[in-house]
Amino acid sequence: MENQTVKRPELLLPVGTKDMALAAIHNGADAIFMGVPGFNARGRSYDFQIEEVKDIIDTCHLYGVKVNLAFNILIFQNELHKAVEVLEKILPLKPDAFIIQDLGLVRLVRQMAPNQRIHASTQMSITNAEAIQWVDDLGIQRFVLARENSISEITAIKQNTSKEIEVFVHGALCVSYSGQCFTSESIGGRSANRGQCAQSCRFSYEMHVDGEKKDLGGKSFLVSPQDLCGINEVPALLKAGVDCFKVEGRLKTPEYVATAARSFDEAITAVQTGETIASTVHMKKQMATAFSRGFYSGWFHGVNHQELVEGTFSAHRGFEFGKVSKVTSNALEVELTEMNVLQGLKADFIKPGDGILWVYKDRNGNSAEKGGFVFAVKTLSNNRFQLEFSRDIAMQDAFVGARVFYNHDKDLKKDVSLSVEDKERKKRIPVFIRATALLGEPLKVEYSDGKNTVSAQSANVCEPAKSKGLNSLDLREELFALMGSPFRGEGFSCVIDGDTPLFLPNRQVKELRQQLVKELTDLRVRNGADLQMPPSAQLAEWIASTKTPTSARPGVRLNLLLREKGQADDVVQAMQNGELKATGINLVILDFEFGRDFADSLALLRGQGLKVAIATTRILKPNEHRNIKHLMSMNPDAILARNLGAVQYLQVHGFQGQILGDFSLNVANHLTAQYLLGKGLSSLCLGYDLNNVQVSELIQAGQAERFEVTAYQYMPSFHMEHCVFAAFLSKGSSYKDCGKPCEKHDVKLKDQFGNWHQIKPDQECRNTMYNGTSQSAARYVKEWESYGLGFIRYEALKERNSELITKIQAHLDFINGSKELDSLIKDLGDVESYGLSESHFQREKEYQSRKNREPKSF
Repeated sequence: MENQTVKRPELLLPVGTKDMALAAIHNGADAIFMGVPGFNARGRSYDFQIEEVKDIIDTCHLYGVKVNLAFNILIFQNELHKAVEVLEKILPLKPDAFIIQDLGLVRLVRQMAPNQRIHASTQMSITNAEAIQWVDDLGIQRFVLARENSISEITAIKQNTSKEIEVFVHGALCVSYSGQCFTSESIGGRSANRGQCAQSCRFSYEMHVDGEKKDLGGKSFLVSPQDLCGINEVPALLKAGVDCFKVEGRLKTPEYVATAARSFDEAITAVQTGETIASTVHMKKQMATAFSRGFYSGWFHGVNHQELVEGTFSAHRGFEFGKVSKVTSNALEVELTEMNVLQGLKADFIKPGDGILWVYKDRNGNSAEKGGFVFAVKTLSNNRFQLEFSRDIAMQDAFVGARVFYNHDKDLKKDVSLSVEDKERKKRIPVFIRATALLGEPLKVEYSDGKNTVSAQSANVCEPAKSKGLNSLDLREELFALMGSPFRGEGFSCVIDGDTPLFLPNRQVKELRQQLVKELTDLRVRNGADLQMPPSAQLAEWIASTKTPTSARPGVRLNLLLREKGQADDVVQAMQNGELKATGINLVILDFEFGRDFADSLALLRGQGLKVAIATTRILKPNEHRNIKHLMSMNPDAILARNLGAVQYLQVHGFQGQILGDFSLNVANHLTAQYLLGKGLSSLCLGYDLNNVQVSELIQAGQAERFEVTAYQYMPSFHMEHCVFAAFLSKGSSYKDCGKPCEKHDVKLKDQFGNWHQIKPDQECRNTMYNGTSQSAARYVKEWESYGLGFIRYEALKERNSELITKIQAHLDFINGSKELDSLIKDLGDVESYGLSESHFQREKEYQSRKNREPKSF
């Protein structure tokens, strides 16, 4: 019996092709999500045409499946009119929701369609209830939480909001918080916030500790997490009140979609009916065969730095089920792992034609892979079997002890095709049918799907029958003849005049059925009333009216961000010695590595007549408010807020200083900027996805005197819950048992292209990876200043002493006009270890991914 206390969550599946949509529909999905053409976070996916979007939406609505359109990228200033054009084409298609990252785009959609349902993308980096409360005025109905939230944190968030909560339960894990990854931008000019992720987390890296390369025993994929599989966590997520279970994977296949949909649908149904989820190991086997980098529970149970990243591979391997115990001339004997045996797996699931991969150590001790299709299978016991392969595969003694993966099911593709094509298996909508036949009146028939009802009557009236008349069994059989339609008969009621046998040509009963099926189909596809949108000219006028170009030209001032106490000491000493002058410095921002030493540095800097701000952490989770309380207790002149939850907390608790918005709020257009500034932020650091032209366009459209641009920095790439220090310099799973190697060692990663990256922790043990090559926007500062830009920022990383002071003073001399651009660039280049770049600022053409021109088919 269904447990009425457990509400069924929406099961949301990814779609990158029409075939994936059909796989989702017919295998248990309640909803799908797909990208808005040209504006979504999967730039490498097939880009649908508007007609294809309509076809998929109509098909889904016919089968009662909702469609959420991912409009989940940042919108640049010069793209607002393009966004309007796309929305004018897509809103009439009646998507059930838009998944949106950009706050300005939320405002635009609200202007065009006030009742349109909007879901906040995980790209908004929502990790707390305070952020949800702060944007309540935007009318967002659902929030997709960061993948890094644990089940206990999800529970706490849900208990403190009436909004719907959506959680990823399956698929790839980004090592960086979504919306906070700039690795693709800093390395290759490709923005993850624009759907152009370069998969930098899947690169191989060397680890250098205190200047020496560390031997990691064959591990090189140091920031490549295993894939998330939360099938075992379904009961706990339902108990937490999660409203939607989301599966990642718009770049995957119909087989991937179908296996995930089936598995999670079965698990959800089991919990709802009060049953135990049966055999999750078999579900994992099927899902992993479709795609898996190894399955893990992600962050659902908190951090475990020893398990999240396996480190030896970053691509599909499938389902790991055992180890090679013996090698013969053309076969492997494989023994199931104890864990798989305990979970009910038996040595009988592999068939001839299936694909197997095994991973072993070669003669040099390096990890190597071999694989092939199984020729024959011999079961030796419940947990051991022999797999025979073609003699083309040379067997080696080195294979003994190899990890074995099941990575191809020869029947899966056919099975998924049948789920879509077989009339007995595909999804069909239950309908309830009522028929009334009375003498001298037309036959009246009504079809209802529980939401929509259609009715019609025969052309002729029912006449007295000369022999056998109409009966309920024959009527039911004809009206239930729905095999060629999307419907199936669920219930039938019939009223037939009992006094006289009735006659009506069977052809008319058939025509009634056909007519009503078409009407019900059309009604379901139409999905409600048509949308009325404001004229394009009115929208253009509204966008123009929200611009607030500045008339003031106060001259740009410098904000200085320091990352350790020693840097603050260097600045104070240089000012005392006359090497550094305070003129032109607006603010010093303290962003210390472990959240310590703020008070001493605050006092020292204020002693030199400087205003001082302190930065919050990039991420705020439930039960982490102590950090903000600590910042407030020191009464700085300002606090640099790096997430919306921090802004909400500071405002609610009456912080009296200025609240500054950082780059992590991802400001890319004036609609976003106006919203944030209008709600109490004093200034905004513009997002790191903008090139120099886009910065110029935004400055001219917004309140330029309240804008800040980071003019010099080491680009923060990944911001991650994964701790590289704990994972590879300790045996600990968290800060409780890792021994805090981050306090003892300097760590850099070197990627496969030779780029260096500094790793630094924050007070919550989250790591940020910084590009080792610094970047400068000096070439564009004077132009921006002419448009009224208020502030530029200099961000220090590891610089100390004369190097730090030289860089700061060079920037001050440049903005006050006593140093030329070429001289500034030379001064900076002379003290850089890995060079100086203009990085994303010089990128004037949007990176174009190589799109899939044709969708994959079954």
